[in-house]
Amino acid sequence: MSKTESQQIFIQQLLDLEEDKVLAAVQRRLEQGDDPLEIIVDAQEGMRRVGDRYEQGEYYLAALIMAAEIFREIMELVEPVVETQISSAGSGVILLGTVQGDIHDIGKNIISILSACYGFMIHDLGVDVPPEVFVSRAAELNPDLIGLSGLITASFEAMARTVALLRQAEAQTGRHTPIIIGGSQLDEQVCDYVKADYWVRSAIDGILLFQRLLPGNR
Repeated sequence: MSKTESQQIFIQQLLDLEEDKVLAAVQRRLEQGDDPLEIIVDAQEGMRRVGDRYEQGEYYLAALIMAAEIFREIMELVEPVVETQISSAGSGVILLGTVQGDIHDIGKNIISILSACYGFMIHDLGVDVPPEVFVSRAAELNPDLIGLSGLITASFEAMARTVALLRQAEAQTGRHTPIIIGGSQLDEQVCDYVKADYWVRSAIDGILLFQRLLPGNR
């Protein structure tokens, strides 16, 4: 069996909510020396397909909850391996949260965990975060980067309000902090609409962007 075929089976097992098989596959892949970030990418694809089934009425809320629990267990297995493979040097401070009106946290949690593994200091505000909270915490922390997460299209308006308030506050100080929006529904058009600086669709892309935007790397 080729590596690609094995990955597709893994994704299908997650899609079918076969918890024991999924976790056994993760453990086997780690023992074989597979890149843990690649495992996370495959798991994200499985979760995306679970979401598609939910939107098509093939899955109900209970299936989403179960899929999220399986994903959490995957991350518990993968995270220690990621930490041992990465040399962390305290790269910068990131303020992160899911915007007001959106309670999805899987993508945000992935990037929060990976960012910490890569040496970033993460301040995770959680979900359904009002714009004013982002502004007040940014004033307290002076982060190097600000990440706004949102999965549903309704979150775009909240992102726009949050960016606008952050920029108003920065106008008083002369400081400009890069704002990154993240979510599977995002594109360049949405980024332009909410007036963010950058956009990403995956946690891995987010990490690479965070590294590139560090003050010492710009």
